[in-house]
Amino acid sequence: MTIHGAIEAGGTKFVCAVGDAATGSQRTATIPTRDPDSTFAEVAEFFTQASDLGEITGIGIASFGPVGVDPASPDYGRILATPKPGWAGTDLLGRVRAFLDVPLAIDTDVNAAALAEVEAAGADMRQLAYVTVGTGIGVGLVSEARPVHGIGHPEAGHILVRRHPAHEGFAGTCPFHGDCLEGLAAGPAVSAAWGAPASELAADHPFWAVEVDYLSQLCMTLLLTMAPQRIVLGGGVMKQERLFPLIRNRTADLLGGYIQGARDAAAMERLIVPPACREPSGLVGAFLLARQAVG
Repeated sequence: MTIHGAIEAGGTKFVCAVGDAATGSQRTATIPTRDPDSTFAEVAEFFTQASDLGEITGIGIASFGPVGVDPASPDYGRILATPKPGWAGTDLLGRVRAFLDVPLAIDTDVNAAALAEVEAAGADMRQLAYVTVGTGIGVGLVSEARPVHGIGHPEAGHILVRRHPAHEGFAGTCPFHGDCLEGLAAGPAVSAAWGAPASELAADHPFWAVEVDYLSQLCMTLLLTMAPQRIVLGGGVMKQERLFPLIRNRTADLLGGYIQGARDAAAMERLIVPPACREPSGLVGAFLLARQAVG
């Protein structure tokens, strides 16, 4: 049986697994993201101990970004200008090669998640966007079965949005852009603006209308620029399932009937959805990257 390794490298935690995208994880471990040395010492220990399950033939890394995704670039596999203290410039591929010399592949956590959601959707899914709303806001795009890369990878979590009136005076939390989408609507921004995480805010709190408006602006932008057949919304904030119908309705309102396939409630229910993967989409995507690396 083929065994692959998967690393979903997040700003808060690393999830490591051995198994395969088709059959799922045989063993997993969750490791708090601390400094690179401490974190990778535990990652190495996990994969060393997991060798009792069989030979690991390749590892896929689905990483928080920004990360170098161009194999021809000297920064390939390295964390770039991240707000995560101590991680800028970290050579993720080199860190893994230090304890296991097997074929490796790397992409962003959201691009990997988008790959996983495309596979879960079936052959007719040609264009898909995956959005994570948690510690940050990331957007992965897959077109014709390939993740979208260009001068780098998509960073739509940092688009500028129209500020909601209830957020007047809130500067935002993004260290690079202040009040970009991530700086206004990611988990740390929610806590900074309202004094508590989304899970602790009452159903009639103004947060809900504000968050819905910002995420609907993102969905509108994706539909107008990428024309995805599906937008998958994941991450910790989106575990508040009451957001989904509100975002669908607000996105339709913002589009004003302009997009043919996004004009009624039934269409919006098919278009804006929660993740379909039975395991976390980023982890499944990392297994898919490992499969590609092995060939």
